[in-house]
Amino acid sequence: MAREVPAKRRRDPQRRIEEISAATVRVIAARGIEGLTHRAVAEEAGVPLAATTYHFAAKDDLIEAALRRSVDGYAAYLEDWVAQRPGLTAEQLVVLLTDVLMGCFGPQRDQQTVEFELFLAALRRPALQPIADRDIQLSIDALSHYVDRDTAEAAAVAMTGLGLRGLAGSKAPTRAEVERILRRILTPNPALPTPSSDQP
Repeated sequence: MAREVPAKRRRDPQRRIEEISAATVRVIAARGIEGLTHRAVAEEAGVPLAATTYHFAAKDDLIEAALRRSVDGYAAYLEDWVAQRPGLTAEQLVVLLTDVLMGCFGPQRDQQTVEFELFLAALRRPALQPIADRDIQLSIDALSHYVDRDTAEAAAVAMTGLGLRGLAGSKAPTRAEVERILRRILTPNPALPTPSSDQP
């Protein structure tokens, strides 16, 4: 009886690209962007070195792919986060956003560190800046489900700053510090006059 010849595995370029992109994120998590090389990514992904250079000719191409992957993941996370919390008071929002930030200083520290490294890579890589713009815009859009647009932007920028301070500084802010800052932004300050509706 003749042996059956196994079917030749069909190449799936998109899957290979996803594997390499995911491996790039893991390499950055372990070594930082300065330790990112095509060889390290190939080893992490378990693919030939030629596969990484074929799909991503330069190191900056790997960084861009990783940043896109990170922002796409963030978009999906925010969509789910908002869907599960259709209505929140300002105080509930303060507590929940503080939970998110404190997680970034604890269980999600490695993931958040990678995201900041990728985000900061855009400082010297103009091609990455539109992706970085999308990242902060996603936060503003999500917070706009609960507060006005200006407040949402202020809170999003504050969270980015608090996150960077907590990861790059000698110690992370305490929960009380984070809540105090976010509460000031997200709740009206009774000491300030209420703006009239006819003001520009």
